[in-house]
Amino acid sequence: MTDFNALLDSLSKIARDAGSAILTVYERDDLGVETKDDKSPITEADKAAHDIIVAGLETLTPEIPVYSEESGDIDYATRKDWPRFLLVDPLDGTKEFIKRNGEFTVNIALIEGDTPVLGVVYVPVTGVLYLGGRGVGAFKEENGERAAIQCRERTTPVVMVASRSHGGEAVEKLEAFIREEVGEVERTSMGSSLKLCLVAEGKADLYPRLAPTSEWDTAAAHAVVSAAGGVVVNTAFQPLVYNKPDILNPHFLVLGQAVDSWRFIAPALE
Repeated sequence: MTDFNALLDSLSKIARDAGSAILTVYERDDLGVETKDDKSPITEADKAAHDIIVAGLETLTPEIPVYSEESGDIDYATRKDWPRFLLVDPLDGTKEFIKRNGEFTVNIALIEGDTPVLGVVYVPVTGVLYLGGRGVGAFKEENGERAAIQCRERTTPVVMVASRSHGGEAVEKLEAFIREEVGEVERTSMGSSLKLCLVAEGKADLYPRLAPTSEWDTAAAHAVVSAAGGVVVNTAFQPLVYNKPDILNPHFLVLGQAVDSWRFIAPALE
C-alpha cells in the first residue's frame, strides 16, 4: 500500500482498536504490572495492544516487516536490509498509564530507509489522534473532527516542553541559557510522545530530550512533527535517524522552526 492518505486512515483504525483494549485494562483495579529484563514496567495493556496492532498490520500490509517494542529484540543483521518497516510502541508512557494520568499513547510509524515518513499517535483516554506523513500534511483529530496542524513561528515567551521525570539538570541549564539569550521562557510538562505533538500543533517551540529513549518512543510523533513543518535533530543539529544497530536514540531536540534559528543554543548542549 503506497497511498499515504489511505494508509493513515487504516493505521488510525488499528491504533484506535489498540486504544480500546488499553482502556479495558486501564479501567480495572489490577493493571497486571510486571517488570521486564531492562527493569522497565510492562502491563497487560501493553501486551493486548501489541497483539492487536501486529495482527492488524500483518493483514493490512503483509509485505512490510513490523518491529514492536514488545516483539523482542530483532537483531540488526535482520533489520539492516529492510527498505521500509513499521515501527510500533503499543503503549508509550507505561509509567504514565500506571500513574493513571492519561498521558500515554499508541504509536505506529512507517520508516523508509532511516526516516519516519508516516505516523499516527493516538491518546486512548481523550480520543485525540495526531497523524501525518510526507506529502499529506499533519492533522489532529478530536471529537470526530480532523483539522490541519502546523508548527508555529517562534515568539516570546519561548514555550519549552519537557519530560516530567528525565533530564532535569541539563534541561534547567538549557532553559536558563535560552532565557538569557532571547528572553522569557514558559515551560510545560507532558508525558510520552505527546511532547513532540505539542510542537507539531504549534503549542510549543522546543522539546529537548536530554535523556534516554528508544526509536519506537519517537518515530510516529517524529513523522507528525516533520509533516507539520518541524524538525527532529540530535544535539549536533543533525537529523535523528532510525534502524540503527543500537535501537537507543541519542539525546535530541524537537524544533518547531528551522535548525539555523536554534543553533545559538549549542553551547548549552555541550
